[in-house]
Amino acid sequence: MLAGIFIYGGINALRNPEGHAEAIKPVLDKIGQQRDKLPDAVPTDPVNLVKIDAGVKIAAGTLFALGKFPRLSALALVGSLVPTTVGGHPFWEAKDPQEKQQQLIHLLKNAGLAGGLLIAAADTEGKPSLGWRARRAAGKASRQAQKATERASKRAHKASKQIQSTAASARDALPV
Repeated sequence: MLAGIFIYGGINALRNPEGHAEAIKPVLDKIGQQRDKLPDAVPTDPVNLVKIDAGVKIAAGTLFALGKFPRLSALALVGSLVPTTVGGHPFWEAKDPQEKQQQLIHLLKNAGLAGGLLIAAADTEGKPSLGWRARRAAGKASRQAQKATERASKRAHKASKQIQSTAASARDALPV
């Protein structure tokens, strides 16, 4: 259900990329000279950026809806949602109180979507997390190292006793 709005939004953006590009143009204009520092391979054209964003939303939204790579697709959707929210709902710039209220509502809606996606990105579906697995493996390795150290210490102690016993026998065998 969470993926539906992203798939729909991506399709809508592909159908009308020019309209969406107009919405993000002020943000891109503010970035301005920073775009000149980007490598040539990075697209800076607003229409191309909208199409790329739409593709990410459709692909990641579909994968998320199908349960394929849910953590990765949720993170991709969050990454796509942030610039969309900042570019599309700048409530801080609105002069009209009603427009400001609408933009704030959309921004908060997107923040809620981002929260849901972050929860999904952290969800391990009942499987232990990587952190838990790493702590468990470290503890297991520590116990094995401690046992190996204890065994080596016992062997060293036993060898020391044998050397002392052999040395004592050799001393007793020497003529006085």
